Amino acid sequence: MNSTPTPKPDSTAAHGASGAHHFLQGLTDLGIEHVFANLGTDHVSLIEELARWDAQGRAHPGFILCPHENVAVHMAAGYAAVTGRGQAVMVHVDAGTANAVMGMHNMLRGRLPVMLLAGKAPFTLRGELPGSRDNYVHFVQDPFDIGSLVRPYVKWEYNLPTAVVAREALRRAHSVMHTEPPGPVYMTLPREVLAEQVSATEQVFDAQRYGPSLLGGIEPARVLLIAERLLAAEHPVVITSYLGRKAEAVAALEDLAQLCGMPVVDYMASTLSISRQSDCFAGFDPAAVLPGADVGLLLDVDVPWLPKFVQPEPGTWWAHIDVDPIKQDYPMWGFATDVRVQADAASVLRQVAACVRERAHAAFHERAARRRQALADAAQKRRAAWAQIGAKPGQMDAIAPAWICAALGRALAPQDIVINEAVRNSPAVMQQIPRSEPMSFFGGAGGGLGYSGGMALGAKLARPASRVVHIVGDGGFHFCTPSSVYATAQRYGLPIFTVVLDNGGWQAVKEAVLRIYPDGAAAQANEYQSRLQGSVRQFEQVGQAFGAYGECLRDPAQADAAIARCLQALDQGRSAVLNVQVGLQ
Repeated sequence: MNSTPTPKPDSTAAHGASGAHHFLQGLTDLGIEHVFANLGTDHVSLIEELARWDAQGRAHPGFILCPHENVAVHMAAGYAAVTGRGQAVMVHVDAGTANAVMGMHNMLRGRLPVMLLAGKAPFTLRGELPGSRDNYVHFVQDPFDIGSLVRPYVKWEYNLPTAVVAREALRRAHSVMHTEPPGPVYMTLPREVLAEQVSATEQVFDAQRYGPSLLGGIEPARVLLIAERLLAAEHPVVITSYLGRKAEAVAALEDLAQLCGMPVVDYMASTLSISRQSDCFAGFDPAAVLPGADVGLLLDVDVPWLPKFVQPEPGTWWAHIDVDPIKQDYPMWGFATDVRVQADAASVLRQVAACVRERAHAAFHERAARRRQALADAAQKRRAAWAQIGAKPGQMDAIAPAWICAALGRALAPQDIVINEAVRNSPAVMQQIPRSEPMSFFGGAGGGLGYSGGMALGAKLARPASRVVHIVGDGGFHFCTPSSVYATAQRYGLPIFTVVLDNGGWQAVKEAVLRIYPDGAAAQANEYQSRLQGSVRQFEQVGQAFGAYGECLRDPAQADAAIARCLQALDQGRSAVLNVQVGLQ
């Protein structure tokens, strides 16, 4: 994360200005680039101050108005995922906070920084202070504990008591959200505080003295311990999930994996942690590499396997290197490891690789070479098997998900960004759309659907030169608040490509029932309370209402041509929605 420059004291505010002025100045001092906003009656002083600043030509963070808070929070998520820089999201009292909660859950689980700023109903009733209650809604939007709405999903919460401490409170929020493991913070802003007239302190809360705490490498003794285990290993393995949240970690993992001849499994991947073209990439299933493993590295991973179905070898020696190896926000976890290291994975991997190179002998290099050859052979077979799956088109109105994803894989460039919310069709996305560049693939780390549309917008804002495609099931598409997604895309010139895999409902619900009751009454009746489809739904028309190109794909033979039309629209500055009929699953 880049540190913000030391701001100069605000001489204007020193002579007295509104709380909104001090607050806006604080955001500017921090280098906040964007405020993803859905404003309300509680923000009147801020809106007035923004108009003053614009009239004066003063620089301030850009405000991006989002018609729904779900889009605002997930735009911040996409921007943070690509850049590592947390932004601000501004919402309206408890109502806006409630709409933002699922996004906060996703950002906590994804370890993405965001500053959620909610207005707060006025606390004065009779005009005692500027900003006092003047509307019926101010009475009904004043819960006993507004912070309880997001408390399970934030690292820090605060109600701003006075504008005197606005800038220091913002610095505190900014530092906490970026301190590793990064995550969401929450602040409420009473209307009277934003309207308050105060003089500013001359103190500067710069990043050098008040900034976040970041992780680095580890001491030589533990580096040597891990390196010696790898030097002696016969079958070392790596399991990761979100190591690729830092681009430099991808290169560090590839280097160590090649050096040691280690297979790398990207399980429940929320980022690309190793190139899918690497021979050391061993797919997405940890069960494939656990048998016979004598040394294992868990690298930035929350759930390395499902203990109900998969068990590692009893004698495997495990080292867990993670920004959060104890999983502090998980009430129960339950994975035994021999070494637990809270550190920056990229730094540790580089340290270990240097130590291995320094101490490696001929026998080690011979074993590693044999393992690399075996991994290359396995990778070739795996790619051939996936290619066979992707070559089966399906039929009219029941297009095979792997077929359409293979067509997407052929059409996309390495630098394009893919955001996966296909849920039960995720294997098709990950197997058929090869990704090789860091920050070119993102998935959901949390349990809340409806993230991919907003994340696509945030990613496009962060990397305007890249094409951004998000692949989503029809159930997830509903959760994305799509009218708000395409309205925002149209207003701010952020064209994205949406691929809807319409299987008529929530396949995950059906599969969950069958796992527990494979021969139950629901299976016999073929009724899982998960179907959404009556007739073909024209999802593409939601995008068309806001200027996007839209098309419904029913014939698998037309897949390449339909994708080409959508990408042409994207290159012309229009969003595109491809509604793919994959049949009832």
